[in-house]
Amino acid sequence: MAGEAQRRNEWPLVLSLLVAATGLVVLTFYNWRNGVIIFAGSVVLAGLLRATLSDTAAGLLHVRGRMFDTAFLLATGAAIITLGLIVPN
Repeated sequence: MAGEAQRRNEWPLVLSLLVAATGLVVLTFYNWRNGVIIFAGSVVLAGLLRATLSDTAAGLLHVRGRMFDTAFLLATGAAIITLGLIVPN
């Protein structure tokens, strides 16, 4: 029973990692800029999920306090998007 409840709480992390993996595949095999934007989107998604979900529902996205986790993930995602857009080909 405890294992099932713990697995259910990890869907936000799994979703973020799936989007990140998709970004890495696109980055590697197709267009690097689009891959970086998708990868950054996964970090922003993790930040939004952390902001909206409770501590128990966030699972492993809960590292520190909600405000710190959310601010750190959103700032990191914004920085990656910015760098992905301004770096020249």
